[in-house]
Amino acid sequence: VQLQASGGGLVQPGGSLRLSCTTSEFTLAYYAIGWFRQAPGKEREGVSCISRGDDITYYADSVKGRFTISRDTAKNTVNLQMNSLKPEDTAVYYCAADFSCTVIAGLLDYHGMDYWGKGTLVTVSS
Repeated sequence: VQLQASGGGLVQPGGSLRLSCTTSEFTLAYYAIGWFRQAPGKEREGVSCISRGDDITYYADSVKGRFTISRDTAKNTVNLQMNSLKPEDTAVYYCAADFSCTVIAGLLDYHGMDYWGKGTLVTVSS
């Protein structure tokens, strides 16, 4: 099972990007979908997640107020709108699916996510 993440690119600080996650193999609305990122030399971290059914959202403190996760059920897509981007947002961004968003000690956990995409690179630089 494979998810496809897209929408990454090079953007200046303060700019915006919208990442999309989709698959042709199952209906994303039946799953919780999380976005994670990994910067060079750093551990993968949870960015945002949207639960299945009630669409409750989670955001890491570092992106609250700047990023918005949403579903487009007609397109079988989950989007991550990223505004006011900062150089520290530079990373490879991955989407993942599971039955729930697992938050441990306030942090979105990636270990239990079952299905992953290959990632899309976001570079924030002037």
